[in-house]
Amino acid sequence: MRPTIKSVAAVAGVSTATVSYVLSGRSGKDGSRSGSGVAPATVLRVQEAALALGYRPNQSARAIRTGRTNLLMLSLTMISDPWALDVSRAVGTAAAQRGITPMILADTDWRVALKRQNADVTFIDGAEEPGDAELLAQAARLQRLVVFSDTMEPEGFDVVRPVAGSSCDQAVDHLTGRHHRVGCLISSTHSTSTLDIRFGAYTRGLARAGLDYRDDYVETYDRDGLSAFDAALRLLQRADRPTAIYATTDFAAIAAIHAAQRLQLRIPGDVEVLGIGNTTEGERMTPSLTTVGPEGFFDGLAAFLLDRAENPDGPAGILEFPWKLIVRDSAPSV
Repeated sequence: MRPTIKSVAAVAGVSTATVSYVLSGRSGKDGSRSGSGVAPATVLRVQEAALALGYRPNQSARAIRTGRTNLLMLSLTMISDPWALDVSRAVGTAAAQRGITPMILADTDWRVALKRQNADVTFIDGAEEPGDAELLAQAARLQRLVVFSDTMEPEGFDVVRPVAGSSCDQAVDHLTGRHHRVGCLISSTHSTSTLDIRFGAYTRGLARAGLDYRDDYVETYDRDGLSAFDAALRLLQRADRPTAIYATTDFAAIAAIHAAQRLQLRIPGDVEVLGIGNTTEGERMTPSLTTVGPEGFFDGLAAFLLDRAENPDGPAGILEFPWKLIVRDSAPSV
């Protein structure tokens, strides 16, 4: 027979109300006596009894009773992207400490998922198509949404906004300051606003440096690492190959480094590579990746999402993360 709150209460020698309060996670997380008067020793006794009996809360019943699902949904455009992996890792670690279960919609259309699954909060990183703002505003009437966007304004949903400022332009200047052959890897799936920021920085940077724009120095890639790897190979196998590559994502920059290594090109000796995203994989690889992006983004995003999950009734707003150029080994300073 499946253990119940009553059986946990009997083993712990407390009331069912105390068991419910303790197992809801509201009983104080720092070992101190909670505002309800539940002593740390009692909390420990209840937790040990639940563990010994193998008690698991009935999430469906809890959702009906409390209005909460204890689910946090992540709609990530490409789960193999190091950026998405960093988001899921940071959120998963923080959520586990708060008794919330993350659900990852890997490469799934959020427009369909929101109709099928409710969550205490849903994070969406790909909502730039025409009509998406209206769909999000409608969905936000029923559940808490947090949207990663360069341009959207809060319409009942929160917006996490990357503030690129002049960082992408600085990145291109970092390369054109000592290279006359600078190639570009650009995603075929970037939104118009993202193209304006990231690819626009490339074209503006060439113009500032007095360099001609060349179509054959620009390669596009799709939503997978193999496509980015092949695009980088096409650039690097040219007889007049670029001596520097500006990639519009970290995952494409990482693929470019792998492509250069396959061709036995030295980085940064033969070719320098720069990405966008400031991902953990880029920081820890050899050589470490020079990049543009925010610092502390992933932990900051996780904290924001959990706050929204636990406090769903607050007003919608904007959380901004300023970007900066982060110089590492793949494109070092002079």
